[in-house]
Amino acid sequence: MKAVDTNVLIRYIVRDDDGQAAVAARFLQERTPDDPAYVSLIVLTELVWTLRSRYRYPNEQILLLLTSLLETAELAFEDEAFLSANFASDQMPQGDIADHLIARCARRAGCETVVTFDQKAAKSVPGMELLS
Repeated sequence: MKAVDTNVLIRYIVRDDDGQAAVAARFLQERTPDDPAYVSLIVLTELVWTLRSRYRYPNEQILLLLTSLLETAELAFEDEAFLSANFASDQMPQGDIADHLIARCARRAGCETVVTFDQKAAKSVPGMELLS
């Protein structure tokens, strides 16, 4: 199995560089359920952030994209059960995906909460609390 970096997925999805998009598409088309491409939580977080901030994708489009990617047998995701439970639904979870992943990783490490100065995250992400 080979892992993909964020820029490979961006080129494949956005297709803003014809040459790299073609190479990314060929690589991903060569993947099989027995030899999938691995997508880490960090890559997924960067992907969502880049689509939102640089390419101005709306949340609804990102949700459809994530759902589609999660259903692709040729891709293997880190913590896929968590991702499916949180993103294979009708709406994007409240808050930023990075905050959800930070809270998830902290829970996996045995932490009871993540303290933050981010008021929005503290209100919308389970497992995050405002440090005051």
